Amino acid sequence: MEVSSSLRDAFVHLVKDIFPSLTTQDPLYNALALGAILTVALLLYIVARLVVRPQIANWVYRTNNLWDNALQEHGFFRRLMHLVPALFIFLITPVLIDSESVLHGLMIKSAQLYMLYSGLLGVFALLSTVEDVYNASALSKRAPITGFIQVTKLGFAILTILLSISLIVDRSPLLLVSGLTAIAAVLLLIFRDTILGFVAGIQIAANRMFNTGDWITMQKYEVDGEIQEIGLTNVKVQNWDKTISTLPTYSLTTEAVKNWRGMQESGGRRIKRAVYIDIHSIKLCDSDMLDRFSKVRYISEYIETKTNELRAYHRDYSIDESDLLNSRRLTNIGTFRAYLEAYLRKHPRVNQELTLMVRQLPPNELGLPLELYCFSNRKEWVEYEKIQADIFDHVMAMLDIFDLKAYQRDGHLAHLALASSNPNAAPNSSDAE
Repeated sequence: MEVSSSLRDAFVHLVKDIFPSLTTQDPLYNALALGAILTVALLLYIVARLVVRPQIANWVYRTNNLWDNALQEHGFFRRLMHLVPALFIFLITPVLIDSESVLHGLMIKSAQLYMLYSGLLGVFALLSTVEDVYNASALSKRAPITGFIQVTKLGFAILTILLSISLIVDRSPLLLVSGLTAIAAVLLLIFRDTILGFVAGIQIAANRMFNTGDWITMQKYEVDGEIQEIGLTNVKVQNWDKTISTLPTYSLTTEAVKNWRGMQESGGRRIKRAVYIDIHSIKLCDSDMLDRFSKVRYISEYIETKTNELRAYHRDYSIDESDLLNSRRLTNIGTFRAYLEAYLRKHPRVNQELTLMVRQLPPNELGLPLELYCFSNRKEWVEYEKIQADIFDHVMAMLDIFDLKAYQRDGHLAHLALASSNPNAAPNSSDAE
């Protein structure tokens, strides 16, 4: 109190030296007091901005901590500098200006609002720092917190607005909150996406459904790429064509979404593709074909085993091997299937610990689908496509070795047209029905 009185007396004495007849009740005195308060407050802010803040920045960058660097980058210390002039105005106004003056109430409320919103910006910077530090940790791979940070920011913003209105109208914030119940339905409509996004964010975090960096596919929104950010109301996805898709957060829990995280965390990426074999090229193997197939490294043992098995079968049941009706013989499609499986078993880029098979699918108008089902040990898109292409390059090139043909609609029609135009031509194995 003594310091306040001394400061007021000194200011009044200074003013009267300039204006001897001026009293503290004159409007000119209040104007001079206001000008003095604002001038000193501005000088304090400039000193804090130009002297104190660089010192804090030097101290921050000398340390190896991540959190203080993030605080500096988000402007936490810069925003706190505004509290210095606001606090000065709040403390010095009652000293120089009479409490009964209108200007006194205006200055006090302005200083309180200044401190309130400066503190809100500081809290925003602090929450952004928490988000950055969390995203840099290993925990961020398990559950994102961007949505929760945004909800917290929204809560502080709403609280600040309520306190601001309470200061302006001189009413308790509880009265304002009680009045909000009358417009609750309107607020629900306004904040519909926010509420749905908040609920979806809880589900996503609790069940670890999605995270930043996950590869997702959503046919409804034509989304195919990696999640860049999971916010309170929106999710940003960078598609593989480098475009950015923005979709509602709640759509991740209400729409059909394919998350490729399981593939990324597994030991390989699935290869599941079929080659359509022309049914007319499928036939039984004769001795010449078996001799030729037995020279293929991957199936030489298979040919020998199967030949001995069939020879024993014919001997046990007294069946002449030349009897095509009752004898058992290998087929070129079955031998080719055995070759492909053996080829995949020896392929260095195929994961041998996951499912691996070569199977026939039901025949259709395009021929007999021969499907390769395996997993590459490289999951990167470019490498995966190279491995898959190399495998099917080999598959297509080996068809002729096993006297098989891949079905090709135009080529097959041309072949039939040639056969119909030359009915006296001798049929070959591929013409047999």
